[in-house]
Amino acid sequence: MQQTLILLKPDAVQRRLVGQITARFEAKGLRLVGLKLVHPSKELAEKHYAVHKGKPFYDSLLSFLTSGPTVAMVWEGREAVAVCRNLMGMTDGAKAIPGTVRGDFAISVQNNLVHGSDSPENAAIEIALWFGKDELIGWTTTDANWVG
Repeated sequence: MQQTLILLKPDAVQRRLVGQITARFEAKGLRLVGLKLVHPSKELAEKHYAVHKGKPFYDSLLSFLTSGPTVAMVWEGREAVAVCRNLMGMTDGAKAIPGTVRGDFAISVQNNLVHGSDSPENAAIEIALWFGKDELIGWTTTDANWVG
């Protein structure tokens, strides 16, 4: 089973969309193995967005992620990275198709509600930034045989 990090960014929390967005990942059949509400520090945001350091939008990314509470989640399932990225939709909410999180709820590029790991390798790195091993719970759903 593959794991991925999903962040419901400060705009998702402020707009009270946490339940609606989380429900989409659950309904797809993914298993929630880690969940917490965090007000990210600048240090955590810098580590999370290290790949963007030096780009013109880097400082605004840091400012946005540290502006309020974020819901950090780890989801697990078959092809979890790709499944979650498909559920989220394109980065630019104005271009994301309806039916995706961003297509239904976002019109911004930066304030696009959600972050998801872009590869299994980056998922492992990002999960380790946001969660300790003791914060992830392995378990089996009763409908596992039906979902996949």
